[in-house]
Amino acid sequence: MKVEIEFYRTRNRDDAHAVVGREVAEAADLADAIEIARRLAQTLGMPQRPDAMTIRDGQGNELYSGDPGAIETF
Repeated sequence: MKVEIEFYRTRNRDDAHAVVGREVAEAADLADAIEIARRLAQTLGMPQRPDAMTIRDGQGNELYSGDPGAIETF
């Protein structure tokens, strides 16, 4: 399945989101998509360290959202 992985920063006072990285990839399932996100978090050149990420399927449905630190050590 085609997935979009988006890394972003959030602002607590108004929950604003600023995207710092986005990639599209092919994944077999959600576990595979999370593994791809883990690798991207290590290799994707982002201007800031993200504090959240979202994985969406090809139709834009949210499959996963959370702290990238929970799946990756920066």
